[in-house]
Amino acid sequence: MNIAIITGASSGMGKEAAKQIDNIYTDGIDEIWLIARRTSRLENLSMCLKHKSRVFSLDLTRDSSFNELKLALNEHDPNVKMLVNAAGFGIIGDFIDSKYTSQSGMVRLNCEALTKVTHIVLNYMVPDSRIIQFASSAAFMPQSGFAVYAASKAYVLSFSRALNQELKKYNITVTAVCPGPVDTEFFDIAEKDNNSLAIKKYFMAKTKNVVKKAMIDSYHRKSVSIYSLPMQLFYILAKMIPHEFLLKIMALLK
Repeated sequence: MNIAIITGASSGMGKEAAKQIDNIYTDGIDEIWLIARRTSRLENLSMCLKHKSRVFSLDLTRDSSFNELKLALNEHDPNVKMLVNAAGFGIIGDFIDSKYTSQSGMVRLNCEALTKVTHIVLNYMVPDSRIIQFASSAAFMPQSGFAVYAASKAYVLSFSRALNQELKKYNITVTAVCPGPVDTEFFDIAEKDNNSLAIKKYFMAKTKNVVKKAMIDSYHRKSVSIYSLPMQLFYILAKMIPHEFLLKIMALLK
């Protein structure tokens, strides 16, 4: 049995990834496994998919969730053709003014959970399979007022690029997706207590377009997928210009 596994499937990038995989893989994928906390949303999504799907109502900040995933994989022994790690969240605001539980929770979900899921699932991946890890353009440099989130996504980008190199000998591709602002529920959570830079709203991308490019770049075995010309230019600038200077410019724009 060939399957695709998607975390964060109840909304945003994960939900859109499930829809696009469902449409793209008319053959070659037998089931889509949907993982997220919100059961009703997963069940609604499942009913919209043409593929058979399995719903896993898991909170990936809890250790017991990984045991449940391990048991399901051990029971069905599938060939995982695609893993999409889309679970994650961000919080805007100065670190000193935030709750430490929220900031550490970001690291737990964005970094630790992604790492655990990837390690567990890799044991079931076969040659010519793919992993898509959702990072962010925030990974390109430190970001004041977004410190932990940017650092967590820098981890995802670095980890994914290194893992992609390691897995070449197994013919498994890892693609880190690094979009700018995307029109999802992300900002409903991120801006709960603070507003983001207004300038970011000018670069807001559609979820469908970001995921579509991620799928194409993954198919072409690219290690990094960056949607939109402005974000591609930001990637280049973040490599060329000292981060201290860029941080000062961003502080002036607040």
